[in-house]
Amino acid sequence: MIPKRIIYKNKTLLILDQRFLPFKIHYFCARNVDDVYKAIKEMMVRGAPLIGDTTAYGYLLGLDNIIKEKINQKKEIIKILERNARKLKSARPTAVSLFKCTERVHNKAIDYLKYIKHSSLDKKELLKLRKDIFDEVLKILNEDINSTLNIAKNGISLLKPGSVVITYCNTGALATTGVGTALGIISEGYKKGYISYVYACETRPYLQGAKLTAWELLKNKIPSSLICDNMAGWVMKTKKIDAVIIGADRIARNGDTANKIGSYSLAILSNFHKIPFYVAAPTDTFDLDIKSGDDIKIEERGSDEVIKIRDIYISHPDVFAFHPAFDVVPNNLITAIITEKGVIKNPNTKNVISHLKK
Repeated sequence: MIPKRIIYKNKTLLILDQRFLPFKIHYFCARNVDDVYKAIKEMMVRGAPLIGDTTAYGYLLGLDNIIKEKINQKKEIIKILERNARKLKSARPTAVSLFKCTERVHNKAIDYLKYIKHSSLDKKELLKLRKDIFDEVLKILNEDINSTLNIAKNGISLLKPGSVVITYCNTGALATTGVGTALGIISEGYKKGYISYVYACETRPYLQGAKLTAWELLKNKIPSSLICDNMAGWVMKTKKIDAVIIGADRIARNGDTANKIGSYSLAILSNFHKIPFYVAAPTDTFDLDIKSGDDIKIEERGSDEVIKIRDIYISHPDVFAFHPAFDVVPNNLITAIITEKGVIKNPNTKNVISHLKK
């Protein structure tokens, strides 16, 4: 059984530190916004939906601390909440769920505070504000759980029984509060006979595929093999692959998709071998303010994550490594985008906007 990713208890947030997986189950105890920022920034928590869920709880922790410190002046509360929201949104630049979930709970808080006409809040008003934010956080988590189940259902409809698939990075339960996105399709599809075998790419440099996806497949007893990223083309040529299924961190208005670095190469290989290439993501992953993938900010991370594995140098310590954490798959290489609402075939601006209006 996959351990819980986040546990909110006694006004603290226990965050499953995925850097220790699959060798150790360890929880990081977050007591404030700075702790949650650190957990997201330092890759303790990853996966776009789970990052969104975690940041919503982080905002709640900030409010808990306001109440604990007996701050009741309306202007000061707003100032602190705005600072907390900015801090949380600065943790990672690419995953849109981080921004949407932060803004959602923050807007909820500000809307409530606007109705308070006096300059200070009494205890009853503060507790009402906290309850509203707590309820909104629970809504976000429940939406994540339900959307992943619907994504799985819609994704299975595209597969033939006994399909052999390739997946990338980690998009399973560890990346969400639910069953996962791309790996959710795979795990639910295996139960129903639509998946017979899975090839999981290791996903250099952070090895989410090797450390997390392979472990989830093992835990769910799904027949699978772990492959190096540069083996994908040969596996497509020799193993009768029926589909490639990946997740997404941000999807532009035209369907261009930002995902873990290496996704673009995988899409090109799929196109060459005439294998369907599917993206699985909740509708919250779409950013309609972005016209195309050219407008998506790509996070660049430090050299150490490339030249070290589990704190052991695999290259000289002075080597500089270029490390874009994501790349962008253009819409013309995507067969379909699978959301909780259904399937967007041959994604483009018209199809995406029409789908989101459902």
